[in-house]
Amino acid sequence: MSSVETLAQKLATDTLKIQDATGEDRLFMEVAQVLAASSQTLEEAFLTEIRVHLAARKAHQFLEHKISVLQAEQ
Repeated sequence: MSSVETLAQKLATDTLKIQDATGEDRLFMEVAQVLAASSQTLEEAFLTEIRVHLAARKAHQFLEHKISVLQAEQ
């Protein structure tokens, strides 16, 4: 993993933790703006990580719902 990917992953994880704690659902966009001012490469990697994390959350929620439905049917 490159240093850009490593940094983007850490920033995304930290940002989502703070975002969850504060309820600011667009905090990641503010972080992206800060990154854009100094490194477009890191900004793009960060936004990719954010999208991946958010997509994974949605997929987990979907699966949890499916499990709940299956358990309720039994």
